[in-house]
Amino acid sequence: MTDSIGTKRERLIAAARQTVYEQGIEKTTLADIAAAAGIPLGNVYYYFKTKNDIVRAVIESHLEESRAMLGAIEASQDNPRARLKTLFGWLAGQGETIARYGCPHGSLCLELDKRADGAALAETLMREPVDWAERQFLEMGRPDARDLAIQVIARYQGTALLTNTFRDPDLMAREAVRVCNWIDTLD
Repeated sequence: MTDSIGTKRERLIAAARQTVYEQGIEKTTLADIAAAAGIPLGNVYYYFKTKNDIVRAVIESHLEESRAMLGAIEASQDNPRARLKTLFGWLAGQGETIARYGCPHGSLCLELDKRADGAALAETLMREPVDWAERQFLEMGRPDARDLAIQVIARYQGTALLTNTFRDPDLMAREAVRVCNWIDTLD
């Protein structure tokens, strides 16, 4: 059975996401991605002309995933306080993976920032959860909504970095409890 174009492309993007997450952008080759996707290297060029093209597809995939997750949280929770706590809880639930490889978005942003075209792409990727968190704090009536949004995402990113550095997934769980308690104190 032959895969459709969309399916092979999707497999390549999924493989690229995982390979880039585990190895980093610079260490990942198109051959690594092809092998992870189970697709001959020559076929990669049919879908992506350059490594930069597949990196952009990885970024777009991260953005789509982030939007879907935030949309699902919006649909499942009827108030902003619960949404913020659900977000942090979901992120903290990835403690084992974060302990091993770091935050998928944060790690990618750090690597993108080292590339000539990467700073704007990294900003786009990080802006999504910050803007979403700001909307939640605004809905709570907070005049300092932007600052609080930065603070909550910074707490997650900082904890993800420490979780990865110390290889301790329990750090994520403990910080999730503290963040949820902090959110509950905000009027």
